[in-house]
Amino acid sequence: MPAGLSRSDLGILGGLALLSVALLFWATRDGVLAAGFTAGLGLAFAGVILTRRLFPAVGAGDAVAPDWTMLRQAVAHDDVAVAVTDRAGRLVCANDLFATWFGGFVTPPGLPLDGRGGELLKNAGRAAWRDGEGRVDEVAIGALRMRAQVMRSGQAEDYLVWRFSALERLDLASEIVRHLDGPAGRTLGQAGVMAALVSAEGRLRVANQAFLLRALGEADSLHYAGRDVAAMMRLDDGGALYFARETDAALPVRMLQIPLAPADASGPMLLALIDEEIGPADRGTAQTYVETLLSLLPFGLAMVDRDGRFLYMNRAFVRAAGLAEGKMPRYPGDIVVGEDKGPLADMIRRHSSGQQVGGDLSIRLAGQSDEPVSMRVVGVRGLGEAAVLLSLKDSSEESRLKRQVAQASKMQAVGQLAGGVAHDFNNILTAVLGSCDLMLMRHTPGDSDYDDIQQIRSNANRAASLTRQLLAFSRQQTLRPQILQLPDVISEVSHLLKRLIGDTVQLSVHHGRGLGAVRADPGQLEQVIVNLAVNARDAMPGGGTLTIETYPVSAAEARQMGSDIMPPADYCALKVSDTGTGIPADVLPKIFEPFFTTKDVGKGTGLGLSTVYGIIKQSAGYIFADSHPGKGTSFTVYLPVHRTAGDAPVVPAAPAKPKRSQWGTGTILLVEDEDMVRAVAERALTRAGYTVVTASQGEEGLERFAQMETLDLVISDVVMPTIDGPAMVRAMRAKRPGLPVLFMSGYAEEQLRQSIDIDDVAFLPKPFSVAQLAEATSAALDDAAHRGPHGE
Repeated sequence: MPAGLSRSDLGILGGLALLSVALLFWATRDGVLAAGFTAGLGLAFAGVILTRRLFPAVGAGDAVAPDWTMLRQAVAHDDVAVAVTDRAGRLVCANDLFATWFGGFVTPPGLPLDGRGGELLKNAGRAAWRDGEGRVDEVAIGALRMRAQVMRSGQAEDYLVWRFSALERLDLASEIVRHLDGPAGRTLGQAGVMAALVSAEGRLRVANQAFLLRALGEADSLHYAGRDVAAMMRLDDGGALYFARETDAALPVRMLQIPLAPADASGPMLLALIDEEIGPADRGTAQTYVETLLSLLPFGLAMVDRDGRFLYMNRAFVRAAGLAEGKMPRYPGDIVVGEDKGPLADMIRRHSSGQQVGGDLSIRLAGQSDEPVSMRVVGVRGLGEAAVLLSLKDSSEESRLKRQVAQASKMQAVGQLAGGVAHDFNNILTAVLGSCDLMLMRHTPGDSDYDDIQQIRSNANRAASLTRQLLAFSRQQTLRPQILQLPDVISEVSHLLKRLIGDTVQLSVHHGRGLGAVRADPGQLEQVIVNLAVNARDAMPGGGTLTIETYPVSAAEARQMGSDIMPPADYCALKVSDTGTGIPADVLPKIFEPFFTTKDVGKGTGLGLSTVYGIIKQSAGYIFADSHPGKGTSFTVYLPVHRTAGDAPVVPAAPAKPKRSQWGTGTILLVEDEDMVRAVAERALTRAGYTVVTASQGEEGLERFAQMETLDLVISDVVMPTIDGPAMVRAMRAKRPGLPVLFMSGYAEEQLRQSIDIDDVAFLPKPFSVAQLAEATSAALDDAAHRGPHGE
C-alpha cells in the first residue's frame, strides 16, 4: 500500500480510470486508441505507486510506523516475557513466551493474574507513565511466580515495555511446555524431530509445529490441547507406526517415550518422533536426530550402549555431573564415587536388555560426594547402538539454596536458645547484683569484705554484658533507636578506637557526600564499630591500616548489586576494611555463628561478630563480608535511609532526662515468680522508703490487689505461670483506670511489645541494680502524677 493512499483512494482512482476508458471507446469506437489509453493510465498509476514506495512523503506531523514484525523477532526470548503497548493501551507487540505464560496475547495490565496482581501491575503501569519505570516484586499466575518491570520507551516516550521474568525455575513439565511452544520447538522441527508433551491420561498438552503439521495438518492449530494422542497414530499390519491421517505411502515414524515422573512409566511423557528410513544404513540418522533433541532439552540426558559405554551426553548432563568441557568419560561409573560404581553398572546392565522401563538410583558424584543425587536409568529401543538413557538433574542451585536454608535455620535455632538462656541468666544476675548492692550499703571502703563484694559485683556485670551479647545475636535485646548520622557516631567512637587498635595500626576515616539519616541505637551502633575494629586489629598482628568509610547507596545501585537478600532501596553504607591476613573461604560462612572463633583459647568469646550480626539485623540492616586471604577483609553494613513524613527535617534526639531520686513514699504491689528476684526487689524498695506488698504469681497478685485500699504502683514481671503480667494488669485497670505500672523482664521490650500492648506502662530490663530499680520506680510514679488520676 503506497504511503498516503488508502484502499478507498485506490478504489476511486481505479473506477475513474475505467470510466475514462469506457467513455473514450464509446466516443471514438477505436479499440486500438482505447487500449493505448488504458496502457498509458496503467503506466502512470504504476509510476505513482513506485514513486510512493521509493520516496514516501512524510509530512511534519507524520511519523513512520515501526516495523512490529521485526521488533517481535528482536524481543524473542526464552526466559523473559515481553510485551509493548501504546499510549492508547493497545497491544502492539509481544514475544512467544508472553503468549505461552498468559494464555495468548492479552493486553497488559489486564492479565489473568492471581490475587491483587492485576491491581499491582496497573499501579506499576501508571508509575511508568509518570516516572519512566514501574516495578512489581512478585505476581503469580498459577504455579508461575514472576517479577514485573514496566518501562516508558520510544522516541516520543509513547510506548510501555512490559517485562516479566520468573522468580524460580518451573517444574519439568512447565519447562518443556515453554520450550516446545517456543524457538526450541521450531529448532527441533527443522532438525526433523516431532515433539509433544502428553499427560498421564494420554491427552496432548503441547507440541511443536512439526508434530501438529503431520498429526493434524495444521502447523498453527489453536485447538489441539486435550486431544487423544493415541487417536492420532496407527499401526499397519507389519507393526510400523504412522500418523492416522497419512496413508501407507508416507514414511513411518519411530517414537521415543521419555517419562517425566520418576518411577512412573504411566505418568506424563515427552514424545519424540522421527521419520524411520528403511534399511540399516539409515539407523545412524535416527540416533543423530535424537542427539539433536537431547542437546536442546534443558535437563541432563546421556545415551549408553549395551556394553555400558557412553555414546552421547548433552551439555546439561556435563554441567550436572561436574565434568570438564570436552572431556567425556568412557563409562558411567567414571563419574561416581567408588562405592556407587557397582550398583550403577548393574542397573544399566539390567535395563539394557530388559523392558522399556526406568528406575532411579541415588548416587554420589565424584568431586561432589557430600550430597547424593538421583540418576534415572531408562531402557530404550530403536536408537541404533543406544540401549539406555541416563537422566541427571543439575541440582547445584538447589543444593546452594538448601545450604542457605539450613544455615539460616541453624542461626535462628541458636538465636532462640541464646535468648532463652539469657532470660534465665538475667534473673540470676538480678539477684546477684541486688544482693551485692544491699551488702555494699552496709560496708564502707576499707572494710575487709568491701573489696570482695565489689569483685563479685564486677564479675556479675561482666556476665550481664555477656547476656546482652547473646540477646544482640538473637535479636531480642531492647534497643533505643534515634535518628542519627553515621559520621557523628564514628566521630564519637574514634578516640576509643585509637586506643583499642594500638600504635601499630593506622586508622583512616573517609566520609562520602549526600549521606542520609538512619534510625538506630547509637550505643549499639558504636558497639558494632568497636567489634569490627577489634576484629580487624587482631587480623593484623604486625600492624597495618584500618579504614572506615561511609557512602550513600541509591536504589539503582542496590538493584545492580543483584543481591537475593537485600531489596533495592536507598541505604547508608558503613565499610570497615583491614590489610590483615584475611579469612579462608571455608571459614567465611561461619563467622557470624555464636561462639565460633579462630583465636587461641582464652583470647576470644566468639560473640563479637555474632553480636554485630544481631544488632544490624534488628536495626533492619544488612551486613556482608568479603575477604581475600593474604590481602585483607572488609565488612560492609547497609542501613536503610530514614524517611520522615513529607521529607520533614530530622528532629534531633531529646536531651537526657535528669537523674531521678532513689527515695520515695507510697504503696507498691510487687509481683514476681522468681523468689530470689522478689526478695531482693522487696528489700531494695523497702529500704528506699516504700511500703511493699508481694505476690509470687498473677492470681495471687489479683488477690492482694482486691484487699488493698491504697495502691500507688504495680511492679510486675511479664512472663509468669497461669496469669502473665499484662493479663493481670488489664484486670486491675478494669477496676482502677490509670493505675501506674512498671514491667520488668529478662526478655527484650521489643520482643514483648505485642504481648504487653498496654498504654502508659514503663519497662525495666533485667538485670538491674538496686539504684536502677529505685530510679525506675520514682520515674514511674512521677509520670503517673503528671498524667493525672485517670491517665489523662
